[in-house]
Amino acid sequence: MKKYKNLGGKSAVAQYEVAKDSVTIRFTTHAVYIYTNQSAGSENIRKMKTLALAGKGLSAYIENNVKDRFLRKVR
Repeated sequence: MKKYKNLGGKSAVAQYEVAKDSVTIRFTTHAVYIYTNQSAGSENIRKMKTLALAGKGLSAYIENNVKDRFLRKVR
């Protein structure tokens, strides 16, 4: 997983991993969630990938748009 840049300074996201049809997020609580095109929608996954790579806005986007639409919680 890659370290999230957290350019906003207050993100709950610590790390992320981008795959073809999914994004895996590790939060600062150490919880890890997998969001997929199927669970969250391809448009949301596309936006999450963009925000993850930019290092800003991902935590807020998850909270406001896909919060519980994950495929599964890994830990």
